[in-house]
Amino acid sequence: MSQVVVPSPVLHTPGAVAGAPDTPDAAVAWHYGDPFGEQKAATQRVAVVDRSHRSVAKITGAERLSWLHTITSQHIAALPDAHSAETLDLDLNGRVLNHFVLTDLDGTLWLDTEADRGPELLSFLQKMVFWADAKPVAAPDHAVLSLLGPKTVTLLDALGIAQLPETYAAVALPGGGFLRRMPGADSFDLIVPRDELSTWWSKLTQAGAEPAGMWAYEALRVAALRPRIGIDTDERTIPHEARWIGGIDELGAVHLNKGCYRGQETVARVHNLGKPPRNLVLLHLDGSADERPSTGDDVTAGGRTIGRLGTVVDHFELGPIALALVKRSVPAGTELVAGSMAAAIDPDSVPADDTEQAGRAAVNRLRGR
Repeated sequence: MSQVVVPSPVLHTPGAVAGAPDTPDAAVAWHYGDPFGEQKAATQRVAVVDRSHRSVAKITGAERLSWLHTITSQHIAALPDAHSAETLDLDLNGRVLNHFVLTDLDGTLWLDTEADRGPELLSFLQKMVFWADAKPVAAPDHAVLSLLGPKTVTLLDALGIAQLPETYAAVALPGGGFLRRMPGADSFDLIVPRDELSTWWSKLTQAGAEPAGMWAYEALRVAALRPRIGIDTDERTIPHEARWIGGIDELGAVHLNKGCYRGQETVARVHNLGKPPRNLVLLHLDGSADERPSTGDDVTAGGRTIGRLGTVVDHFELGPIALALVKRSVPAGTELVAGSMAAAIDPDSVPADDTEQAGRAAVNRLRGR
């Protein structure tokens, strides 16, 4: 099963420059002529980003939440109406296959994920239904926009709502669709009817939202250490490596105290007894060269491969930065090379590694340590 992603109608906006061909963001605008100005708008004012290339699906049926709860990593069996969560689909060895966002609203559970992951995820969900009262179907008639910035509150009239929701909460929009708040500072997603995408874009920009491309969205995401499936992860990634551990209240995608699901054994073993082999960290890149390294390039130390490069992007304040999965044993001060460019780990991005797991503590007690 495959999905053809057609270019967004928002690409007709004056100044829009599409994402590079053969990249995940080729169907939407990468920028509108002022990449750094767009990042400033998204952090200081309010910007609207076209993310309509995301794959959207929905699940109906009385058992939609309890059923999905049993096959994914987040605790969503009792998710309240008009609330959202992030969750993972893992393989038998606990490696991440899919990451998606879900919102339950008025009897329908909406899901959205990367365009290239959507068909595979939907196929898996449909095969897992069996006798449950749950019906997963594609929803290509809906699309995603994002609003970023502290002045999003000035768009209430344009949105047709009374107030902005809290993190992971959602509110229905007049005429269909909804707005939800995502983790991070002033980050919101709109899921709207696709045939009204251009109308919503015009309405929001006329109300003061400044057009911003995926360059701005990605730069802020990388700075916030939020991974993107398939770009910042590879076929070996487990949830602990990608900072996805935690319940909804912890802004994570993996609840550590819920029932069995595929891959849970690995999650529990790493949490209770071990440490993840790699950590997701922020790299600062040497910006003296015009050419940037690419996603998937090796990260090396002293000629030895110690990691894998994820998203590479230029940030309006931090300069060239990237996410990378690097071996947990590599200290922050190590001189690195990413592709052919010198790189350094941001020390503030290194996860704390001094907590003894409950399972390891119990083993040590039994051994008299």
